[in-house]
Amino acid sequence: MRTKIKTFVTIAFAATLLLTLSCKGKTEQDGKTTTVQTESTEAKGKEYTSAYVCPMHCEGSGSDKEGTCPTCGMAYVANKDHKKDGHKH
Repeated sequence: MRTKIKTFVTIAFAATLLLTLSCKGKTEQDGKTTTVQTESTEAKGKEYTSAYVCPMHCEGSGSDKEGTCPTCGMAYVANKDHKKDGHKH
């Protein structure tokens, strides 16, 4: 009898461990399971650091003047995090 209980507990533990590890990095929202990807908190490139940036952050976009993104055609928006000469104005 003890052997059966010990075997059951071992299988239950192994199954729980397996499920926990396989679900790491996934969230369930609105009945859909999605994978969570973490990004660097510091975005680099002129598509993030220019005074005006594309809302879609298309690669190579961004300008010191208002205009449109050459990749997707969307109007640039002012970059609220823009730092000129290393500090905000």
